[in-house]
Amino acid sequence: MPLPQDEEAAYASPRRAARLYAAIMALPRILLNLGLDSLLAVLALPPALWMASPGQWPPASWWLGAVPGAVLALLVAGLPVRLPQQYWRFAGLRDLVAVVGAGLGGALLFALGLHAADGWAPDNLAFPLIHAFSLSAFLLAPRILAPLKQAHRVGQPSEEPARPVLLVGTGDAADLFIRALQQQRTPDYRVVGILARWPRSAGRRIHGHPILGGLEEAGEVLERLRAENRLPSAIVLADPDLHGPALEELLDTADRNGVVVKRAPRLTALDPARREAPLRRVDLRPVAIEDLLDRPQVPLDREGMARLVQGRRVLVTGAGGTIGGELARQVAALGPSQLALLDHGEFALYGIDLELAETHPGVPRRALLADIRDSARIARLMEDVRPELVFHAAALKHVPMVENDPLEGLLTNALGTRIVADAARSIGCLAMVFISTDKAVNPTSVMGASKRLAEMYCQALDVQARHGEGGMRCVTVRFGNVLGSTGSVVPLFRRQLERGGPLTVTHPDMRRYFMTVREAVGLVLQASVVGAEDSYSRDGAAQPPELADGGIFVLDMGKPVKIVDMARRMVRLAGLRPDEDVEIRFTGLRPGEKLFEELFHGQEPPRPTQFPGLMVATPRTADTALVGRAIDEIAQAARGGHAKAALAQLARLVPEFDHNPGTAPAAKA
Repeated sequence: MPLPQDEEAAYASPRRAARLYAAIMALPRILLNLGLDSLLAVLALPPALWMASPGQWPPASWWLGAVPGAVLALLVAGLPVRLPQQYWRFAGLRDLVAVVGAGLGGALLFALGLHAADGWAPDNLAFPLIHAFSLSAFLLAPRILAPLKQAHRVGQPSEEPARPVLLVGTGDAADLFIRALQQQRTPDYRVVGILARWPRSAGRRIHGHPILGGLEEAGEVLERLRAENRLPSAIVLADPDLHGPALEELLDTADRNGVVVKRAPRLTALDPARREAPLRRVDLRPVAIEDLLDRPQVPLDREGMARLVQGRRVLVTGAGGTIGGELARQVAALGPSQLALLDHGEFALYGIDLELAETHPGVPRRALLADIRDSARIARLMEDVRPELVFHAAALKHVPMVENDPLEGLLTNALGTRIVADAARSIGCLAMVFISTDKAVNPTSVMGASKRLAEMYCQALDVQARHGEGGMRCVTVRFGNVLGSTGSVVPLFRRQLERGGPLTVTHPDMRRYFMTVREAVGLVLQASVVGAEDSYSRDGAAQPPELADGGIFVLDMGKPVKIVDMARRMVRLAGLRPDEDVEIRFTGLRPGEKLFEELFHGQEPPRPTQFPGLMVATPRTADTALVGRAIDEIAQAARGGHAKAALAQLARLVPEFDHNPGTAPAAKA
C-alpha cells in the first residue's frame, strides 16, 4: 500500500538530510583531490614538452594560457570517471585504468585547445601521446605509492616475532591472506611457503612466496622444512573448499609432524578493499569437525521446492529446535505466503522468530506457543492458521532423557504426532512431513520405539490418501545424527574441551551416522517434493511403486563414524594430544543406547530414487484405525502413570522393540 503523501515526505526528509550531510562531509576530500590532480597536471606538462621537442621551449607568455588549459582539460576528462572522488589509499585496478583514461582524455583535450588557439605548439606530431604518457604517470604515481605507504600501519608494534606458517591454497583466499598480512605493522604470521591443491603449480610464486609442492606432498615439504630449521608453527588453510578425506589426510600429516592446522578468516574478513572499515589483525580459527565429513554437495531440485512452498501457508512444529529452526530458515527463503512457527519453549521460539524477522522481513510470520499434546489447542490453531504444508519436527529426541521419563516420550512423540496429523488433515492440509530418526529402526529405546509408532501412523495415513480415502499426503523422512544439534555429542565434546577434559565416550566401538543440519534439511525438503507429488508425474508416467504406499524416505548418511575417533580428532583440532593432554574416558552404554544405529529394518529393503542422497524404505504398513486405537490406549496408560502397561502395548505394536532400559528408574505398574 503506498504511503500518504505527508508520511512519504516525512520518511524522505531524513534520507535527503543524510545524503546532504554525507556530501558535505566528503567535500573537503574531493576539493583536496581536485587541487592535487591540478598540481600534477601542471607538473606533467614540462617533461612532456621536453620529451616531444628537446630543442624547443615555449615563450613565457605561452604558459599563462597553457597552465589553466592543462588543468581544465584534466578536470573535464576526469569527470566521467569520477577522478576527484577516488580514494587514493584503496586504489584498485579499475581505479588505475580510470586514471589512465583521464590522462589520455586530458592530453587530447589540451592538444585540441592548442590547435584551436593557433599559438605556439611543439613540432612533434606525437606530442599528444607523449603528454598522455607523462600525465598518466604523474597521476598514477601517488595512487600506487599511497597503498604501499599504508602497509604495516595496523595495530601496535609487537615484541613477539611473527610465527612461521605454511599456507594451503593458491586462489583468491591465499592472495587476500598474504595481502592482509602485508597491511600489518607487525604481522602475527610469516608465510614460509605455499602448498597448492595441484602439484603442477610447484616452483611458482605468489607475492614472492614459493609454492613448495602439492597437497599430497605435505609430508615431504614438512620434512624438508624441518631439516632446514624452518618448520612452521601452523598450517593455514586458505582454500575454503578443502574438506573430507583430503583434509583428514593433511591433519594426520600435520599431527605426525607436530604442527597444528588452522583455517584462514573468511574472504570478507580479509578483503583489504573495504573502504571505511578499519583493517584488523588476521585471526586464525580452528578447523571445524564438520569439515571432515566426506559429504559431497548433493544437487537438489530447488525449482521443485519453490513450486511446493512458494505462495503457500506453511507450519513448522518444533521451530525452535535444530532441525525445526533450519527448516524454518530454508522454507522462509522459498517465499511462503505465511510461515507459522510453533514450539513449546518460549525462548527457543522467540529466538527463531527474531532471526527470521531480521533475515526474511518480507515473509509474514506467526509465532505460536503451544504443546502438540494439547489436542484442543492444536485443533484451534489449525483452524486459525489453515496451513497447506506442515513440517512436524517437534519431538523429545534425547535417548537417556526419555528413558528417565518414558511416558513423556510416548505422549509427545506418538500422541503428539497423531494430534498434529489429524488436525492438519481435518482442515484440508495438502501434505504433512514427519521428521523421524534412525533410532526408530530395531529400537532399543523408548524414544526410538515411540518414533517408530509415529512412523506407522503417518504411513497408514499416507496409504489412505493414496487410495482416495483422504486428501492429505503424509511424508515420513528418516535420518541419523545431526552435527552440532542440541544435545548431540559434538557440543558436549566442545564443552568438555573448554574445561580441559576428559572427553567422555560411552563405548570404544560405538558408531553413529552424521550429517550437517543444512544438508539434512535440504534433503528433507527434497523428499517433501517427491512425496507430495500426485500419484502420477507431470508427463503422465506412473511414479515408482515405492512412492505409492506410505514409503519412508531415508537420507543417505554415508559411512558411520566411530565416536571415539571423533573425540580424538576434536582434541587434535584443538592443537592438543589425545590421551596425553586430554583424557578420553569410557563411561559405558547409557539406558536405551545401542552400539550401532541402522537406517533400514530387515523387512524394509532400500530402493534408490532419482535424486542422489535420497532412498526409500519399502513400507511395512498397518491399518490407520488399529494404530490410532493403540496410540490412544498408550496415551491413556501414560496419563495415568502406568508405564508398564504403556510399554507393553508399545512392544505389541512395534514387535522389533528390544528394550534396553539399563539403569533407568523403575516405572509404576
